[in-house]
Amino acid sequence: MRGIEPNRTQAGRPGGLSPGGRGLGVAAVDPIPIFCEGLSSLVHRTPGLQWLGHAASHHAALQLCEQLKPDVIVLDSALDPNCHLSRLLSGGDPALVIITMIRDTNRTQQYLAAAIAAGVHAIVPRATDGRHLAEAIRRAHSDRRYIDPTLAALTARPKRQPVLPKPGDAPKPAIARGLMPLSRREYQVLQLVAEGLENSGIAKILFLSVETVRTHVKSILRKLSARDRTHAVTIAFRSGILVTNPDDAHSPAETPSASSIAPSPR
Repeated sequence: MRGIEPNRTQAGRPGGLSPGGRGLGVAAVDPIPIFCEGLSSLVHRTPGLQWLGHAASHHAALQLCEQLKPDVIVLDSALDPNCHLSRLLSGGDPALVIITMIRDTNRTQQYLAAAIAAGVHAIVPRATDGRHLAEAIRRAHSDRRYIDPTLAALTARPKRQPVLPKPGDAPKPAIARGLMPLSRREYQVLQLVAEGLENSGIAKILFLSVETVRTHVKSILRKLSARDRTHAVTIAFRSGILVTNPDDAHSPAETPSASSIAPSPR
């Protein structure tokens, strides 16, 4: 699986503990390896938490959640500026607790409101210390909602003037309204198309048939009103469906494929 660093195959959900007594399964979606290493260290030394691994891209994040079933996902806001990934993650697993670590560039009323509407349960500054992050993980899991006190002033409802449609105006398509028009699987396929992969390569990564990938590509072109794959990727970046990695210049080589994932020795 491209961009995934696994640790264990699964953590149990009931009451936050698995039958084997392991703690809450925590994973991260973040492009910075050293940040993920620090989070891994924090989780390992915190009683009641279990580190599962991390993903460095959107499609890898979706596949990580499908395969490793974390209880809590810690997400970098720079990878989700339009909260599309948060919405897909929460829609795919209502029990999953999503914690967004917000960067200064996203620290606005509008972003917090959009994140909460997309299903994010907790929002903390990316610069928070380990003790506060561990507390946020526990609080978010137990209460299903936690906003760092330093962000409290941003939780007030943003004032917006309603924009009323003019008589005779046709309804705007979802993409024009800033919504996610693609399904979870279509989103993964489009991410891999943007990376330059052909249908056969996408099928191998997502464990799909080439024909199924071809069907998804056709659906993506139709939903985005795109002429071809290149046009679809261009539209997706311009509309915010796809985002560039905020730390591309510092990204490491891709990590092992999904076929290499195995449980860590206990």
